[in-house]
Amino acid sequence: MKNILIIGSTGQIGSELAMHLRSLYGNEHVVAGYITGAEPKGELLESGPSAIADVVNAQSIADAVKKYNIDTIYNLAALLSVVAESKPRLAWKIGIDGLWNILEIAHENKCAVFTPSSIGSFGVDTPHDMTPQDTVQRPRTIYGVSKVTTELLSDWFFHKYGVDTRSVRFPGIISYVTPPGGGTTDYAVDIYYYAVRGERFTCPIKAGTRMDMMYMPDALHAAQMLMEADPTRLKHRNGFNIAAMSFDPEMIYKAIKAHKPEFEMVYDVDPLKQSIAESWPDMMDDTCARQEWDWEHKFGLEDMTTDMLDKLTKKLL
Repeated sequence: MKNILIIGSTGQIGSELAMHLRSLYGNEHVVAGYITGAEPKGELLESGPSAIADVVNAQSIADAVKKYNIDTIYNLAALLSVVAESKPRLAWKIGIDGLWNILEIAHENKCAVFTPSSIGSFGVDTPHDMTPQDTVQRPRTIYGVSKVTTELLSDWFFHKYGVDTRSVRFPGIISYVTPPGGGTTDYAVDIYYYAVRGERFTCPIKAGTRMDMMYMPDALHAAQMLMEADPTRLKHRNGFNIAAMSFDPEMIYKAIKAHKPEFEMVYDVDPLKQSIAESWPDMMDDTCARQEWDWEHKFGLEDMTTDMLDKLTKKLL
């Protein structure tokens, strides 16, 4: 891995992944790809190169790949689950038509491609407890349908053309850097902001609804680690289950309350978010990732809560 293009570098994951990879490979070797209207700012802009890289404009991707001699593409362009349900055609255009553009360019220029999948790729018929790596995937959201298609299309380009495609199925990702942006698991980010500001939190997810979650540092490490993995060890490619923690709203509330006894939470369940949450796994079995590329998470609920509250206190107060 010598020169990297991050597509969607100003998004929830991309903004932090770009800075993480720059710290590992050098600022000049990681290009922050963006679309018009979502230009890099601050440290992301100042610390390294950036270029227009719009997945629906294949030429912009090809130009960036050639200009910076790119050999690895991290494709993070997508609409999050709730937003995608309200804009299904746009979700497909970005997630699938955009991916096709990237994979064709990767084939032509011999690039490796990372395109994340999600717990959203599973559906109500999938086993929810320790969801297997290989199991039924019949999602009922356009977000989930596009993620399953992402996995299959990436696999097809690998088997048909030898494009080095890899991905993980991300759980809900929690971060203190970027605010929530329309995902079903966003409540688990929002709740920390409310706690630090001393405000009562209204939870849109029903008590007892468990979902897979992961702290952003582990998610960044997983993406980078998989792309560095020995390809001869990979029996799976698109996409690997990865897991770190599983909790319901009451569990995260109690974890925060241990630090902030005055914190209050009430419920006002959002039917759309709840229906999506109930179709997703409680916890994925990530044995294959651990065996094939030595995946291991570092943060559990307690460690994450301590760090989130500390970092957000410094950020907000």
